[in-house]
Parts: sequence; structure tokens; C-alpha cells
Amino acid sequence: MTERKNALEVLSRRGLIEWCSQPEELSSLFEREMVTGYVGFDPSADSLHVGNMVPIMGLAWLQRLGHRPMALVGGGTGLIGDPSGKTKERQLLSEEQVVHNMGCIRGQLERFLDFDRTPNAALLVNNYDWLKKQGYIEFLRDTGKYFSVNYMINREYIRSRLEDPEKSITYTELSYMLLQAFDFHHLYRTQGCLLQMGGNDQQGNLIAGIDLIRKKEGVQAYAATFPLLLTSSGQKFGKSEQGAVYLSPERTSPYRFYQFWINTEDADLPKLLRMYTFWEDEEIGALLAEQAAAPERRTGQKRLAWDFTCRVHGEEVAKRVARASELLFGEFDLSRLDAQVLETLVDEIPTAPLPGDLPRSLADLLAESGACPSKGEAKRLLKGGGVSCNGRKVEREDATVELSELLFDRYLFLRLGKKRFHLLRRG
Repeated sequence: MTERKNALEVLSRRGLIEWCSQPEELSSLFEREMVTGYVGFDPSADSLHVGNMVPIMGLAWLQRLGHRPMALVGGGTGLIGDPSGKTKERQLLSEEQVVHNMGCIRGQLERFLDFDRTPNAALLVNNYDWLKKQGYIEFLRDTGKYFSVNYMINREYIRSRLEDPEKSITYTELSYMLLQAFDFHHLYRTQGCLLQMGGNDQQGNLIAGIDLIRKKEGVQAYAATFPLLLTSSGQKFGKSEQGAVYLSPERTSPYRFYQFWINTEDADLPKLLRMYTFWEDEEIGALLAEQAAAPERRTGQKRLAWDFTCRVHGEEVAKRVARASELLFGEFDLSRLDAQVLETLVDEIPTAPLPGDLPRSLADLLAESGACPSKGEAKRLLKGGGVSCNGRKVEREDATVELSELLFDRYLFLRLGKKRFHLLRRG
């Protein structure tokens, strides 16, 4: 078994803890015994996203440090929707949608959590399993009586909805706090769980769970929150120009996932290396020193992108997208190229069928494929040396392309200027 360590100390040092209910007591508990801690995940989509990685890393560190992580997928509460941090009611999901999304989320969690190791194997639970058995009268008698309405509406996210005439909050949403507290109590009773972790906007719900366990069991439970991660420019981390960056390759392609990390600002790199990797402080320090000595090489971003893409998509996919990235940015030796790398680029750069048979004038190919707006423009670009074909710079406006020049008998990879790319594909 892994030697148990003070997980609160490690998580705090790596920037993963924003607030803790009883930090000194929780630290002592971590040092005395194996602690079970859980995080809830909302199954409103069929994929987690980069923003979810802070709590996932929190659970992963918990397990690495000898404690037991538990992921709760809210199959029951997901049918209602958590109002925390929301300005309007969520669209309610069907039970079938929630079950499908849960299966997808489990597969993604398995990339970071070990559900088989003993004695601190990760657990995946679904609160629908116990919430569906709850009678309404029983719930009000055994849980609702412990919470005053005054307590509930004093939560900032609820009060803001009540005070704004343009907004409202339903009774269904208001009940979410009680259901989450019920979950924590249930997991204490059935799994000995004493710690709940969540986003900083969840603090009120987490405290409600602590209070319920104290009132019903006379036991001190604990809560900790993860920070809201912002970039150096003040934007919420995990967004790209296309929207949220998902772990699912169907929602965010592995290439764009990799490129998201490559595009990390230098100022954000130290924070992200601490929060999103398992590397020791010495290794992170050495990498940051190398980055500072030659920031144009983006060594830190490449290491981070490689590490995370491997974890989420596997090493083979990571190799392919890393090579595709190098190809676009002029750092790739064409002798190492394979057809899969080019196929990776099909959905990432403009791609068109190779028009006509070869040999053909390259100017004709550029114009007819849409790479250039006209044949005249294509010739001017060729004459000025602004076109590379399969990595070879072309400087003649009357250049032709032979069949033998196609990569893998199928592809023509074109660079126009410094940042425009086109891929022509035969057949």
C-alpha cells in the first residue's frame, strides 16, 4: 500500500485548495488514518471538460497519497440540476440521458483513478441508487427538518436569484442543497466518508452536509473547495475560441486538445504545472528554468500538452497529434511522417479533393481547390516563394506536380505564407 501522507498539505501546496472547513483537524485526520473523500460530478453532458480536471486531480492525489477517492455521479440530482453559480434554471434531463452520460464519464475518470487497487481503490457511486428509494414524507421528516428556510436563502447564489426581478428560483432547485447534504450523510453512513470536496461555488452545499452529519450523528465531517481557475488575462480556464475543451474526442478533437495546452501563456505555466501534473517540485522547477532560458521553444507547454494528452487520449494518439502540430509549425522532419498524421489534419486545416489528374500545374491546383482565390494570385504567390509543397519551397510560377510527389500516393500538403495551410487529398 502507498504510504499515507497529509493530503491537505500536498493539495494546498499545489494550489488545489481554496478553502477548508477545519484545516488543522483535517490535517490530523489525514495523518492518523485513511480518509475517504468524494467529489460530485454533474452528468448534464456526455463528457467532462478541462475545467473538471481540478477536482479530478484532487481525487487522484488523494489516492496517490494513500487515501480513498470517491466520485459521485449525480444520476439523481442530475435529474434536477444544481443552481449553484447559475442565473437561470437548467434544462432537465431524461433518465436515459443521465444514464448514458454517466457511462461516458466513468470511462474518462478511469484515466486518472484506479478502481481496482486495494485497500484504497477508487469508488464510483450514483446517488440515484439511494435517492430513488426515498419517500417524500420520510425525506422531509428525516432531513428537511434540520434546515431552516432562512439558512437556505442566505446562500449568495440563492439570494441573488430571489432579489433580481428578472430571475427566479424554483422549489426544485431550492431542494438541491438538501439532496446534496443527504448524499454526504448517506456516504458517511455507508462508506465512512468524512470529506466532501467541490468547486468554490459549492461551499454552501458542502457546509449543509457537514451540519446534517453533525446534527444526526454527532460526528465532525469536513469540506474543502477547489479554486476557480482563471488565466493570467482573467478568463475562466478551460475555454478556447471554439468553447469548452472537452475530454471526449467527439466533442474536442485530440489535436485541438493538445493545441489548447500548447497555447498556454507563459505566465500561467507555473500554476498549471503544479495543478495539472504529478511531477515533483524539483522537476517542475527545472522545466520552468529551461522555459525561462528559451521561452520561444515553448518547452514547458509541449511537456504539459504531451503529458495531458497521453493521459486523456493515450500515447499513440498523443504521438500523432504532436507530430501534426510540429508539421504545421515547421518543426517536423518529413522523413518521420506517416499517413495517420495527415489524416489527423483533415478536420483541422482546410482540406479539399485533389482536382483532376496529375501531372498538373500547381497554380491550377491552388486555384481550383480554393487554396487561392484565382490562378493569377496563385502564380504571384508561387513566384514570390510563398508556397511550400510537401515541405519543399516552390519558387516557379509554372511549377507542376507529378503523381510521384504525392505523400503516400494520396496527399499534397501545402503551406501558403507562414500560417495558411491546405491539404489536398486524392481519392
